[in-house]
Amino acid sequence: MSNLSGFIKWFQASGGSIDIGSMGFVDFPPSEGGRGAVALNDIPEGHTLFTIPRSLTLSTRTSTLPKVFGLSEWKERKLHEGWVGLILCMMWEAANTSSSKWGPYLDTLPTEFSTPMFWPEDDLKALEGSSVVEKLGRDDAERDYYQKLIPAVESRPNLFLPDHISVYYSLEVYHVMGSRILSRSFDVERWELDDSGEDAPTDQPDGAMDVDLPGPVNAQGVDHTEGGSEGGDGSDEEDASDTSMVPMADMLNARYQTENAKLFYEEKVLRMVSTKPIKAGEQIWNTYGDLPNAELLRRYGHVDLLPLGSGIDGNPGDVLELRADLTISAASSLDPTISPESSKERIEWWLEEGGDDVFALERESPLPDVLISFIHLISLGEDGWSKVQSKGKPPKPKIDALVLSIAIRSLEQKMKTYPTSLKQDEETLETSLSLNKRNALIVVMGEKRILRDVLADCRSQLQALERKEAGQSKRRAEESDKGGAQAKKSRR
Repeated sequence: MSNLSGFIKWFQASGGSIDIGSMGFVDFPPSEGGRGAVALNDIPEGHTLFTIPRSLTLSTRTSTLPKVFGLSEWKERKLHEGWVGLILCMMWEAANTSSSKWGPYLDTLPTEFSTPMFWPEDDLKALEGSSVVEKLGRDDAERDYYQKLIPAVESRPNLFLPDHISVYYSLEVYHVMGSRILSRSFDVERWELDDSGEDAPTDQPDGAMDVDLPGPVNAQGVDHTEGGSEGGDGSDEEDASDTSMVPMADMLNARYQTENAKLFYEEKVLRMVSTKPIKAGEQIWNTYGDLPNAELLRRYGHVDLLPLGSGIDGNPGDVLELRADLTISAASSLDPTISPESSKERIEWWLEEGGDDVFALERESPLPDVLISFIHLISLGEDGWSKVQSKGKPPKPKIDALVLSIAIRSLEQKMKTYPTSLKQDEETLETSLSLNKRNALIVVMGEKRILRDVLADCRSQLQALERKEAGQSKRRAEESDKGGAQAKKSRR
């Protein structure tokens, strides 16, 4: 295991502590997460596996580069937004590895990734229909590279030696550093004083991997890239300086609902603690927040397969993402008065009120209320739209025939975005495939199963409503006929 011995010595010499009698490191196959930690002995719940001094985390807050560069110019060049600043710090530390505080740590980080960001076009085609490809954000990342990072590097040849640019500051290295952040970073906020003057953690934002506050507060991990350079637009309100590389903690793998250790942060250290007993030989798992396979593949380059019943393996956390524009398109095919142009004002209002333009459909769950409410919103008449505006609340999520009809058409259109059927995918999965294509197939199959099940449920509900309406119409007709017959009899 390259550089691991030197890394552990560096970690301990830098103030970190590790229970080397309780945990060790093993190289697992890529499909199982790669290098990870295992228990060398039985580990009880609540046992501290290792601690990391806050000063040993690598961020724009702990690297000296922003101060050396000049904080005012750093902000003027927008290096404090998203991940571009942290990527530049990591590049600079790597370029000066012999004098860098984090040299031995950086030497242990991967240089190759199995994430779709690095896939050839032929492999990416296997993800067609899934939202994974559009979330890669390669164009946004490269825009930051050319418009922010390179101009900053070229402006300071005393810091970034010209002959180093092609080696340490290339676009390829930029993507590698971004992928390291995407797959291994944590959110580590400043520790501040509360109103009483006592030390207390600030409100913890969600991060790529879980960091728990002391006590019962739990922070679930979500995607960093909303405010990052690798696949984000920099619009997230979280403080980019919180995004940190955390030596040792990032060596643990994760798997759906398998977590047995979690990182807690305190005033001066971060502490990895076992959250349940771990048997000798078992892998020590952190958590990524029980993500769907689409996100696991995009961020970490692997997928989770667990028994789902009926002989099917998959990820219980899989979701199907349905975009709002597809729903509007489906609605307009049923009602020409509904279109992106006519719906623009309503969409803007929906987003301003905190709504999203992507709806997540889950396994074994009905249509989400938020999607039902959105469909009502775009299909309202002008009077109904005026009432919604005056109340300042979206329509109630009430199921009716129109909602089901639009949802069914949306799901049918979504199904057409996949070039193959679920049955074809199941047959292809039985053949010899590369790891990339196999993982891609598992992702789209999970989405298609959700799509199939939700579509069947919506059709069943619509048929039930139509039968109910037909029954009511028949009764009304019978009552009308009966009333007419009685009227005739009375006239006689």
